[in-house]
Amino acid sequence: MLVNASKNSESDDGPDFLWHLSGDPGEVSTTEAEFALMRAFEGFGRWQSECLASVCDLAASGPENALLHIIRMNDRPKSIKELARLTNRDDIPNIQYSLRKLTGAGLVEKQGSGRTGVTYEATEEGRRVTDSYSILRRKLLIEKINSLPGFPEQLAEATRALNLLTGIYEEAARVAATHRR
Repeated sequence: MLVNASKNSESDDGPDFLWHLSGDPGEVSTTEAEFALMRAFEGFGRWQSECLASVCDLAASGPENALLHIIRMNDRPKSIKELARLTNRDDIPNIQYSLRKLTGAGLVEKQGSGRTGVTYEATEEGRRVTDSYSILRRKLLIEKINSLPGFPEQLAEATRALNLLTGIYEEAARVAATHRR
C-alpha cells in the first residue's frame, strides 16, 4: 500500500494517514497493520461463531470455539495452564467460564481433581461437533483459500510475521508493565 505520510495540502486529494498514532511512515505502516489485525480478528471470531452455530446449537464466541478445538487437538486432555499457554491468554477466570459453558453444552468433560490435576477433554458429542466443523470449514473456507494461486504460501509467510509480531508485542507489554508510573 502506497501511503502519503506528509500533511495533506489543499491540492492533495489522497487520504491523510497522519494522526496521533501515526506521525511518520513507520508509524503509519504499524498503525495500518494493527487496524488490519483488529479487523481480521473480529472477522475470524464471527467466522468461528457462525461455523460452529452451523453444526451445533451453541452460541459460542470465537475464543470459546478455539478452546473447544484446542482441547480436541491430538485427542488428549488439556489443563487450564496448557489452554492458556496455547492461546496466549492470561485471563484464567474467563477461560474457566468458557470451559463451564462448553462442559454445560456437553462438548467437553472435566477430569481429575485439584490433587491429581484437572484436565478437559472432548466428549463424544464434542468430537462429532468438531469433526462436522472441520468438514464445513474445508468446504467454505479452505477451498476458497486453496483456489487463490500462491495464497497458502502467503498465509505461511503471514503466520511467521504474526508470530514475530506477537513476540514484539509481548516484550513491549513487559517493558510497559515494568516501567508503569
